[in-house]
Amino acid sequence: MRWIKCSLYTAAEGMDAVCAMLSDASVAGLQLEDEEELRRFLNTPQAGVQWDYVDEDLLSGLSACPGKEPRVIFYLGDDPEGGKTLRDVKDGIERLKRGDFGIDLGPLRLETETVEDDWLEKWKESYKPFELGERLVICPSWERYDDRSGRIIVTLEPGNAFGTGLHQTTQLCLLELERYVKPGDDVLDLGCGSGILSVAAVLLGARSALAVDSDPGAARSAAENAGLNAIPRGRYAVLHGDILRDGALKERVASKKYDIVVANIVADVIIAITDFAAECAADGGLYIVSGIIDDRLDDVIGKLESAGMKIVSVSQRDAWMCAVAAKNRRL
Repeated sequence: MRWIKCSLYTAAEGMDAVCAMLSDASVAGLQLEDEEELRRFLNTPQAGVQWDYVDEDLLSGLSACPGKEPRVIFYLGDDPEGGKTLRDVKDGIERLKRGDFGIDLGPLRLETETVEDDWLEKWKESYKPFELGERLVICPSWERYDDRSGRIIVTLEPGNAFGTGLHQTTQLCLLELERYVKPGDDVLDLGCGSGILSVAAVLLGARSALAVDSDPGAARSAAENAGLNAIPRGRYAVLHGDILRDGALKERVASKKYDIVVANIVADVIIAITDFAAECAADGGLYIVSGIIDDRLDDVIGKLESAGMKIVSVSQRDAWMCAVAAKNRRL
């Protein structure tokens, strides 16, 4: 299969707005590249630790391309569905250009190229099983894990959907699910991507999980991954649609209450869906959110608190943050 590699150039300040627009256009699997952010990360002590070693290829790549513009990279299938999504992205770019957001969105220049699927096979070669937390193992469907440890194996075929388990934000959510999921819980996964979070929740003992995504490809991927993990249909369901605009979908999702609601998206989308998430959460339920760059944490926490939720904890991996909030729970 052939793919369209899309590079959307923006500014560091505009990353969140661009990612939110792409999410609205049902684009998943975003790769964010920001040279200046990386330089700051490498040159700033992390929790009091200075870097003793940084890969020379990484540094030489930065030196060879000084001033490289921040960009978001994503892949679309070179087919009618991918073509439609690409048109939606171009429409979204025009809306961003016309809008007055009070921030620097950069050039909003979109570059595309057609690539063959050998890039995907090469990527698969480097995606190996890995342990996470005290109980989990994330295992690609084409690999095998020697199950002598008694860990819970989450088998995953991510396809083109976000959620391999390799990104810091996904790992933060998985660690919180490992900590909080208990038998009998019902879980809601908003913006499910590959379904890794909701699948892991059921394998950790949740009674059921409902996964929702605006991208039909992600919804299919989540359903397939539930099957790969032998989760009965009665315990796992997937819905496709825009939770912000589709009234019938919102009514269907909110027809029951959930012990845990999880959303690993971007700050702006988390803020937009928080009132609905709070409505869906049961009394005493938890709302786990990630995909938040560190300088947007205060905005997200402010919204969680304005929705009547109390902050339970905040965790961090590199520049990415995860917050856990509780609805009407005595802390």
